[in-house]
Amino acid sequence: MAKTIFITGASRGFGKIWAEAFLKRGDNVAATSRNVAGLQDLAATYGATFLPLALDITDRVQCVAAVQQAHVQFGSLDVVINNAGYGLFGAVEELEEHQVRDIIDANLLGTLWVTQAALPLMRAQGSGHVIQLSSVLGITSAPASGIYSATKFAVEGLSEALYHEVKAFGIHVTVVEPNVFKTDFGGASAVHSPTIAAYDQAKASLYALPAFQPENYGEPAATVPAILELVDAENPPLHLFMGRAAYPWAQQVYGERLAEWAEWQPVAEQAHG
Repeated sequence: MAKTIFITGASRGFGKIWAEAFLKRGDNVAATSRNVAGLQDLAATYGATFLPLALDITDRVQCVAAVQQAHVQFGSLDVVINNAGYGLFGAVEELEEHQVRDIIDANLLGTLWVTQAALPLMRAQGSGHVIQLSSVLGITSAPASGIYSATKFAVEGLSEALYHEVKAFGIHVTVVEPNVFKTDFGGASAVHSPTIAAYDQAKASLYALPAFQPENYGEPAATVPAILELVDAENPPLHLFMGRAAYPWAQQVYGERLAEWAEWQPVAEQAHG
């Protein structure tokens, strides 16, 4: 049975690849982008099953209107994929105020506004699946990724709370955490802070991490079977890595955290009183 899928940031990268995969198998897709020019090829090919929508996800009113338009067009709202967002790279001291506010608006608040717009419709129909695009950098951070990680850590926390709040309504929540893929995430889509030379060595160490070695970069098209399986799952997971480098990194990081917490537990207990 065809699903109705609403996906943000769909003019390129994962968003466009996934939108086309859903359309190819017969789903209805509402796809958003600031500029819908990048969606016209899908509109020409798929006609009435495809709804391109111009959307600035930082505008809450626009988010509500876009979600409602998709619901009116297709009569249901089965899956929302909050894919829109971008990377801002720079050491913490280097970050400029306007850059920080802009990325929080896009990566965190945009996700929140679209989610809020969808929830009343999903509650009314007693079903739905909200998929939030996070990152392996949403569970651990690295040099030069601090503010990007902060937005994705926030999406993780928001989504875990949401999972507990809406499961009684038949609504599922999944946070997708890709490792690095061969998209333009680190290229044309990325924003960089002004540099302070003192941090050059620390920032360069990012590329010594296994997850940032080119041989561990994933192929974007290879994510299609995974996203299709996820949206079709009867009991989808709360968390899903994508790519082969994310899980080993998470194992290492959480092992180190558990060991450190255990080492300092006697100090923690002293603080109990």
